[in-house]
Amino acid sequence: IYAGGLGMLAGDHLKSASGLGLPLVGVGLLYQQGYFRQYLNPDGWQQERYPDNDFYNLPVTLERQKSGTPLLVEMEYPQGVVKAQVWRAQVGRVPLYLLDTNIENNNPPDRDITDQLYGGDEDLRIRQEILLGIGGIRALEALDLRPTVCHMNEGHAAFLALERTRLLMVENQISFAEAREAATAGHVFTTHTPVPAGIDWFPPDLVDRYFSHYYPQLGLTRHDFLGLGRMNPDDPNGYFCMAILVMRLANRTNGVSQLHGRVSREMWQQVWPQVPVDEIPILSITNGIHPRSYISHDLADLFDRYLGPRWVERPADQSPWRRVERIPDEELWRTHERRRERLVAFARRRLRAQLEKRGSGPSEIRQAGEVLDPEALTIGFARRFATYKRATLLFHDVERLVRIVGDKDRPVQLIFAGKAHPRDNPGKEMIREIIHHARRPELRNRIVFIEDYDVNVARYLVQGVDIWLNTPRRPREASGTSGMKATANGALNVSILDGWWDEAYSAETGWAIGHGEEYTEDQYEYQDRVEANALYDLLEKEIVPLFYERGRDGVPRGWLAKMKAAIRDHAAMLNTNRMVLEYCERCYLPSAERSQHLMADGLARAKALAAWKDTIQQKWEQIRIDRLWTDGPDGQEIRVGDQLQVHAQVSLCELKPTDVAVELYYGALDADGMIVQGQAIPMLIAQSKGEGQYVFAGAISCRTSGRHGFALRVIPYHEDMGNPFELGLVLWGR
Repeated sequence: IYAGGLGMLAGDHLKSASGLGLPLVGVGLLYQQGYFRQYLNPDGWQQERYPDNDFYNLPVTLERQKSGTPLLVEMEYPQGVVKAQVWRAQVGRVPLYLLDTNIENNNPPDRDITDQLYGGDEDLRIRQEILLGIGGIRALEALDLRPTVCHMNEGHAAFLALERTRLLMVENQISFAEAREAATAGHVFTTHTPVPAGIDWFPPDLVDRYFSHYYPQLGLTRHDFLGLGRMNPDDPNGYFCMAILVMRLANRTNGVSQLHGRVSREMWQQVWPQVPVDEIPILSITNGIHPRSYISHDLADLFDRYLGPRWVERPADQSPWRRVERIPDEELWRTHERRRERLVAFARRRLRAQLEKRGSGPSEIRQAGEVLDPEALTIGFARRFATYKRATLLFHDVERLVRIVGDKDRPVQLIFAGKAHPRDNPGKEMIREIIHHARRPELRNRIVFIEDYDVNVARYLVQGVDIWLNTPRRPREASGTSGMKATANGALNVSILDGWWDEAYSAETGWAIGHGEEYTEDQYEYQDRVEANALYDLLEKEIVPLFYERGRDGVPRGWLAKMKAAIRDHAAMLNTNRMVLEYCERCYLPSAERSQHLMADGLARAKALAAWKDTIQQKWEQIRIDRLWTDGPDGQEIRVGDQLQVHAQVSLCELKPTDVAVELYYGALDADGMIVQGQAIPMLIAQSKGEGQYVFAGAISCRTSGRHGFALRVIPYHEDMGNPFELGLVLWGR
């Protein structure tokens, strides 16, 4: 269901799940045309082709019933029932089931639901997501597969959370609230974007069109259904957000790097408006790659010889990667040089083919065989051409770039590849700008753009370049995985401190552009100037000199030390075996255990939890904090090592003390008097005063000097809750 990095990540996830023996299945859509094929017109403007995929010549198998007829699932759309057949792609031990509506039973518009990836308008988008989420669950039911945990990888599949809830309601004759508790316990959600614009937001009337028949099946009013996906559930005009829907119906939510987790907590804080940003229930699990899928055969042979078999069998284990130091410098360098030569030969062939298709003249086609130098420092930049990725940053000062790449003694060359979204004209303009720069006489042999970026092009690039360049506007890169593939092959990353590089960078393994600064939109022009100059400085003063600093044998030992350090430090961390194991330990297993716990004994605990939440929501407004005080006189100086005793009198009225957690939230104060990076400690009942009034006591340990503050808060508490903030109820007192 993805193109580019997300598609590769999803595939790598399944490969590692297979290798680890995880009982996982994948569900997606099988697109008749998929994403587009790219070519450039004579002016360098991106054009798109949409050739049909022939499923009968792809490694997919049509799932059939015992009678031999194709297995079909049905969805209710406004125009009638839509049917989809199910194909299976086998990824090792993991089956990937793909839904396809291009069958004769369907009307022409319905056959086109699975026509193109990222095509069409909002109407087509919601139809695809109904098929993926609701149809996907129905396909698993038809295949007699009932997952304990469903991992919604981005918000596209969010409707599955509603369908699982509906199925539990029907099977157990229970309410939506009761079924929701049981279903939500088994949902995991990963968000992959750091900007709200990257999420699907649907207008209420569009949701009405496709779900008005579904509201009563869930026992929900229109207001309650739409509220599940609105930032403010009571806003009658608010758009319906797929990410918000799934965050409200998930047991675990995560971002895809440490920095992205922080950005996501800030971006979605309004979903939990009274919760400090550091406590927003979104954790971080950094992406990875499947190393064996991207490491060249040449380098893999070296790893087999010097690292032993464990680098393949247990790629998340750090110990085999430490043995990279055993590889002789000469062998590693000759291996890498062969791969660079192979990349240059590939780029020349592709450029020649591109020019022939474009109708270029014989002399220009002949020149294609002379571009690039198999011995020159080679920089690769290949990714989606979105404007925030700044593919043209390197051309900010063209004359300075000409001096860098045109040095006769220390030449530098650049290979670009990537697609812009068909409707992203600014992204297309970036490609066109690069093509025009590449035609300048002083740059013609030093810059190449390879059309129709795909996994084949990517492998040549990550295996053959010396430098992998990444220049996003921090913090817009959620994670990024192309640089991980390059570093696994010994290429050195030169990147803005964003995504995975923000947590993985060290001076031993690559270079950072800037120091993690973040700029506002009105500063972008200044930012581009500063960071372009920083990149030029790195190239002129550090990268190029280090690459061309050779011993008598022609081997750049300083460069090789960085290559080995990059492989040693990054390979174990940045792979999907580590990632999938982390999902298992932090998301899948806790969710499975909680789901089974709530569904035991005829969903007894799910029913009890739903009833308890209903009581809490009805009576929460009765709670009040009557008094808050500390021991000792006001203004008393507190020294490091002291404890500050705090008491609070709280009226719970009809609620019991076991229904709530009373906590002290404390930490250092910023210049505005706000607590930053606070932490919560529980307060215990010190006295019952009758009529629902209680005195709670707690102590704050003063460990550091400076100005500190604290606040009292009361939050709901139940041993079966997934997190204490899921009801959005917090009572603060200061």
